[in-house]
Amino acid sequence: MSAVYNPLDKINLGKSVAEALLDQPHHPLGNVPSFEGAGIYVIYYSGGFPAYAELARENAEEPRWPIYIGKAVPAGARRGASLSASATGRALYNRICDHRDSIIAAEAGDGGLAIADFRVRYLAVDDIWIPLGESLLISTFKPVWNRMLDGFGNHDPGAGRYNGLRPLWDLLHPGRGWADKCRVREESRDEVAELVRTFLVDNPAPRSSHMKFGR
Repeated sequence: MSAVYNPLDKINLGKSVAEALLDQPHHPLGNVPSFEGAGIYVIYYSGGFPAYAELARENAEEPRWPIYIGKAVPAGARRGASLSASATGRALYNRICDHRDSIIAAEAGDGGLAIADFRVRYLAVDDIWIPLGESLLISTFKPVWNRMLDGFGNHDPGAGRYNGLRPLWDLLHPGRGWADKCRVREESRDEVAELVRTFLVDNPAPRSSHMKFGR
């Protein structure tokens, strides 16, 4: 006999948040209207960068296979802000704009990306559900910029903190000025591109953009 379904089970609550996000309309990443709230988002790619050919093919007609999934918590969340904090401020919008700026920097440099090839879905969520919704989406879709190519969501570490290795994302998609100040990696750009191709082949797209979330 199967277990009795409990709609208030933590996993089932997380599923409802994740599915609500996937029901949202998608917008061009370069033209997201301003809005308030904190929450979760998914970014899709459909361009011609060779390493992402498998992914772009899946997204050619409809965004369904995310390249990156993330969250933005309300200001003060880690210090115990009020329960209404998710509805105020522009944490989610600002985070999406940070990613837009990273893509634009790579487009202006030699990163091989174009902002016109990216779309985003987002959902303002009460902050207690944000981490659970994000983790369920990442575990299901296994986005390459979350699981394999680290660094897309990084910020400038600031003066005196550039002794860390340059993020893999910036090695493959150069353009962010601060990343050029970090230590050079041993891997070549071609080697990283091949790792990306292999990852996408080994972790194929789900059957549909609305999948069955596993435990």
